[in-house]
Amino acid sequence: MKAKTIFIILITALLTIFLMINSEAVEFDFIIGQPVAVSKLIVIGICVLIGFILGFIAGRPRKTVSSYDQEIENHQANENKSTLSDEDRDYIS
Repeated sequence: MKAKTIFIILITALLTIFLMINSEAVEFDFIIGQPVAVSKLIVIGICVLIGFILGFIAGRPRKTVSSYDQEIENHQANENKSTLSDEDRDYIS
């Protein structure tokens, strides 16, 4: 197994143990309304899930201007290949 896979399994196991230990109910003050008794397991789990989603969104690769320019160059190169004569294609290959 790769080190990255072992690291992910280890962190997931530790996070699961942490969530199971903290399952008692405590009062949380949400922005609107009265304090509510909620399990810490639910609150921490929701926060972790939101963190994973935000991390995924922030970590995914973006399409930059340079990659867009490279796609245009590749498309133009493919068009130029199709305009070559048969003799030119034979000479190149």
